[in-house]
Amino acid sequence: MKFIKILSILLTLNVVAIAQNELPVAAGFKQAYEKNTRDISGKPGRNYWQNHANYNLKINFDPTSRLLKGKVSVVYTNNSPDTLSEVWFKLYPNLYQKGTPRKSKIADSDLGDGVRIEKLSAQGKSISDFKIDGTNMIVKVTRILPKKSITFDIDYNYILNRGSHLRTGQVDDGSYFVAYFFPRIAVYDDIDGWNKYPYTGAEEFYNDFDHFNASVTVPGGFGVWATGDLKNATEVFDSKIVARLASAEKNDAIVDIITKEDLSAKKVTRDNALNTFKFEATNVTDFVFALSDHYLWKSTSLVVDPETKRRTRVDAVFNAKHKDYYEVIDFARKTVESMSYKFPKWPFPYSHETIFDGLDQMEYPMMVNDNPVDNREDAITLTDHEIFHTMFPFYMGINETKYGWMDEGWATIGEWLISPMIDSSIVDEYGIQPTASSSGSKDDTPIMTLTPDLKGSGSFTNSYPKPGLAYLFVKDYLGDELFTKALHHYIKNWNGKHPMPYDFFNSINTGSRKNLDWFWKKWFFEGGILDLGIKAVDTTSTGYAVTVQNKGTKPLPIDLMLTYDDGSVENIHQTIGIWEHGAQEVKVDVKTVKKLKKVVMGSSHVPDKSKGDNSFSVN
Repeated sequence: MKFIKILSILLTLNVVAIAQNELPVAAGFKQAYEKNTRDISGKPGRNYWQNHANYNLKINFDPTSRLLKGKVSVVYTNNSPDTLSEVWFKLYPNLYQKGTPRKSKIADSDLGDGVRIEKLSAQGKSISDFKIDGTNMIVKVTRILPKKSITFDIDYNYILNRGSHLRTGQVDDGSYFVAYFFPRIAVYDDIDGWNKYPYTGAEEFYNDFDHFNASVTVPGGFGVWATGDLKNATEVFDSKIVARLASAEKNDAIVDIITKEDLSAKKVTRDNALNTFKFEATNVTDFVFALSDHYLWKSTSLVVDPETKRRTRVDAVFNAKHKDYYEVIDFARKTVESMSYKFPKWPFPYSHETIFDGLDQMEYPMMVNDNPVDNREDAITLTDHEIFHTMFPFYMGINETKYGWMDEGWATIGEWLISPMIDSSIVDEYGIQPTASSSGSKDDTPIMTLTPDLKGSGSFTNSYPKPGLAYLFVKDYLGDELFTKALHHYIKNWNGKHPMPYDFFNSINTGSRKNLDWFWKKWFFEGGILDLGIKAVDTTSTGYAVTVQNKGTKPLPIDLMLTYDDGSVENIHQTIGIWEHGAQEVKVDVKTVKKLKKVVMGSSHVPDKSKGDNSFSVN
């Protein structure tokens, strides 16, 4: 009878603890579970769906006038259970249109007419019933039934921006990075329906996994690099360039594809007035291209999948005067290698990765637009951060418009972990101090705050270091092997699909076979200060007990450096698991026969707002 009563009490306490840690689930996600499009295990539900498009892009770009003229033919398939009577398009270049609402600063000289739609038809019939509202275009259509397709044909043009370079635009006289350059169909998903969020220049993107065939026509002398595989190298590049490229795709050595001598001799492209570069990309979320008539090109490749022996080619395309870029090819190669074999220990998913010398710090499928930097460490951290985005959001189709932390947090932990693999002297503390100092402030909202609603310091910390720290702390708590297993479970569930926050939380829980909701709730759904302090150091029968107080609610690792009277030093580490049961203060046992002199708490990747109580002298 006593046993039954005690068991009953324990069960009651367990139910209360589970209820307290239960994650608040928004209505849209509850409906997804009810409709079985998503599963509480973290997997896609048995009724999961996503729409798809096949794009045929024909682009003419004039570097002198910066006029881009395009023809888009897109076959859009409605895999949803809904009948669609309108289709939303994204016109991202309209960020530079006069009158478009935006959060980013655009110089008046860069404002223009935006995208001009010259022709729009569906199923061969001209459409006049469409509305352009900033970066959104809404097109009324005859009903698109479930499992049916519709074909749109669009002729359009716009002037590429020369200044106010936000992820796209002219780089210098003769170099251009051209992104978001075509009318593309917005995502229609099981949570929100159409993605109606406008592009303001601040938030990033959310796209379906589509197929692209693209023809890019530019004047002779200009090389073109792009998402996807170049299908006609022999038709556009000089034979020597083609031979070097073929060599780079098969060998580990770094190959100079375009040299200063090639540029001086004008022996880079075929000697034509115009050259048309043809690319194909399958199951990617976007397509971009870049061009230059004076950039060098270094290339190498490596085996990224030891089972299939599949190789990835890595390119650095850059201005000869930017000295940091001569090493970027090495940093990029080592990043791809580290991603494939160390973290996240997943074969690099694409056939090539091009780091293009531009004016931004921005990622695209198979491409990176990175500005030159002044020192080696910055070049390393910038290169690996942007390449790491290959996994998140491109291999995993994340809705960055709403949940920027689902990709930027991963790129941040990727930067923290991979940078020391490239150069062991690097201790990358990107964002740690801003996270500590801004914690508990008015802008320090929960990570789950939608990205468009973030303000001030929270626009950075909520997207980059705070989620990055959460991933790092879970990795520490689970251990490398179990964390990798859980992360791979998430990747296997959702690569090529559209994971949402709860899909991530539940996938990691299921993959690790540990309920981490106690941690997810405090780190992602709640605010609060990040501050640990040493409250006391007491003697015990086996040594000492260091009492550490958590002045906030978020679990943080504890790192103690103990200095003894004899001058020896000992380090003690406790993972976030020490806070799992909700304590506000804990005792860390120190087993020793030595006399303790001083205790100092802290480490480079544990944010702490007030460090005045992180040191304790023992009498």
